[in-house]
Amino acid sequence: MEAFHFSSIPNLPLLFSMFLILYLIAYFIVFRSWSPKVRPEASSCFISLFHGTPAVFLATFAIFSDQNRGFSSPNTKTQNLVLDYSIAYFLTDLLHYLVFFPSDILFIAHHLATLFVFITCRNVVFHGSFAILSLLILAEVTSFCQNVWTLATARRHDNQLAAKVYSFLSPYFYAFYSVVRGILGPFFMYQMGAFYMSGRADNVIPRWLWISWMFVVLTAIGVSILWISNLWVELFKEKKAKLDKKL
Repeated sequence: MEAFHFSSIPNLPLLFSMFLILYLIAYFIVFRSWSPKVRPEASSCFISLFHGTPAVFLATFAIFSDQNRGFSSPNTKTQNLVLDYSIAYFLTDLLHYLVFFPSDILFIAHHLATLFVFITCRNVVFHGSFAILSLLILAEVTSFCQNVWTLATARRHDNQLAAKVYSFLSPYFYAFYSVVRGILGPFFMYQMGAFYMSGRADNVIPRWLWISWMFVVLTAIGVSILWISNLWVELFKEKKAKLDKKL
């Protein structure tokens, strides 16, 4: 009988199981004393902490270890592994939304669209991971700050430390997020769109597919800018209210 090796297990089921176990640990152990209202969101942040920053480093390594990297270059094994890692995370978080927040259409649609991009790059055309992983880096480079901010926001009304973290972190997180999503993201999307519109990738990535990718990216950036703009408005309102109260 042939010996069993963990390497014989496909990456995706293994990684999905890992994120699912992490979610259950967060829900039933790490945040067991938190209110049932915020436990699911906190657990989602917990698995995001295990995805976001590691994904940035893994994607960066996968991109720069490929000497033939480019918008139409074939995916390497390392790049496919990073795509599997992110697919597993988004599947787990999608399950979280379907169970606890089935009416949150915006986030469910976001996760489905993101999975469409990752899966078609990974399993349909086998090309384009340079573009997709670069976008992943831009999307996740702010995730650590965002998760800490989200956890602090959830507890700021009943926990003094959380309130202090929220108050201190908010302007720095908003500024960081604004630069990445409002400047770097659109700049990279322009480069990506210019290359694909030139037709130089049409023989490996069908036009309908890269147009779909561009639509998903454009929508995500637009929603992100709208979200952070609203947060800036709320922050200025809070600061003004505190100032008026002092006066």
